[in-house]
Amino acid sequence: MAGMKKVALGFWLPVLLLAAWQWMATHAVLDPLFFPPPSALLAAGEKMLASGELFGHVGATLARSLGGFLSGAVAGLAFGLLMGASRGMRQSLEPMMSAFYSTPKLSLFPMLLLLLGVGDAAKIALIGLSTFILVAFHALDAVLNINRGYVEMARNYGARNGTLLRTVYLPACLPQVFTGLRLALGRALVTAISVELISSRDGLGSLIWLSWQTLATERLYVAIITAATLGMLMHVTVRRLERGLIRWKERDDRS
Repeated sequence: MAGMKKVALGFWLPVLLLAAWQWMATHAVLDPLFFPPPSALLAAGEKMLASGELFGHVGATLARSLGGFLSGAVAGLAFGLLMGASRGMRQSLEPMMSAFYSTPKLSLFPMLLLLLGVGDAAKIALIGLSTFILVAFHALDAVLNINRGYVEMARNYGARNGTLLRTVYLPACLPQVFTGLRLALGRALVTAISVELISSRDGLGSLIWLSWQTLATERLYVAIITAATLGMLMHVTVRRLERGLIRWKERDDRS
């Protein structure tokens, strides 16, 4: 019963908006050329699914976003934890990382094209860079917010270096690290689609751009809705993984 209530609370507003959109488009309140009714979008989506076109674009976007996310997240987590544990490393790397964080990532894309060529390597590198910085800063903040009493207690019992990192820092950092991972996964998807808008022959970004150029508004909306759905599914997946790995936090949230 609680599960059904949660689903109802999550979907009543989108359903209401779609119903209002359908009514306004069919009664000429909205111009159907620019705002085709959801029924037309459903028909266009079914056609694109049947032909396999939509699966191809989704697969290309997922491959780029997940490839960049995984490489960037692993490196970002390691660097964030190390910067948090080492004052010297933090003072050496944090200014440069702050500069990269505030730099629009798409502005770095031409440089990556020069270095890595026009294939997917440059796109994945850009996605990995944006993921790396976000995860690293969340891991760093998580380390800096750890109760120092836990660290001193572990040291008194002989924990050093790797043992201290594994038994104290990493467990205490997991909640905030997962917050960073959720945000970084969404950022990876956004960056992948943004790059595809300007330099790709496949992927959801390419589909959005081509649909806009040809005024194929049904295909345009299908691509945008698909991207939003992917983002929601990614968020839910990481959230479920977090609940499975940090059960004590889930109990804390319910209390």
